[in-house]
Amino acid sequence: MDLHPDEHVLYEGRPAWRALLSFYVAGLLLAIAVAVVGVLAGGTGPAAGIAAAIVVITLVVGYLRRLFTKYLITNQRLRISRGFVARKVQEARLERVQNVNYGQGFLDRIFNVGTVDFDTAGTDDAEFRFAWVAAPEDVVRAVHTAMDDEER
Repeated sequence: MDLHPDEHVLYEGRPAWRALLSFYVAGLLLAIAVAVVGVLAGGTGPAAGIAAAIVVITLVVGYLRRLFTKYLITNQRLRISRGFVARKVQEARLERVQNVNYGQGFLDRIFNVGTVDFDTAGTDDAEFRFAWVAAPEDVVRAVHTAMDDEER
């Protein structure tokens, strides 16, 4: 990404691998369920192959999802870039940000991950969020620091 001459990066990150653990666990549980159904149906060969394929697909999808999602906070804007085959980029000028909130579930607190939501003025984009970030409170703090610096 090209930065403006007076722009500098305050935060750059990706979804945290720890946050994807629930995705990986769900894939593993699905694979186990397929294997159990296969054993109960009397055929372990195809069920084991399908279960192994589910595990591999889960690992690859989780990794690619993390690898091809990038979050950026500069002293002028917020940016989310997603996608491998098709690219989706969301940007918001920092002066348009009205509220910054973050949420963490029980497991998120244990792993110190969460989702940071940004409310921006004049847009209906309810999905402007940094999902699965490590240390979400630090991300909020970086935005507040940037907003305070901009006001000066």
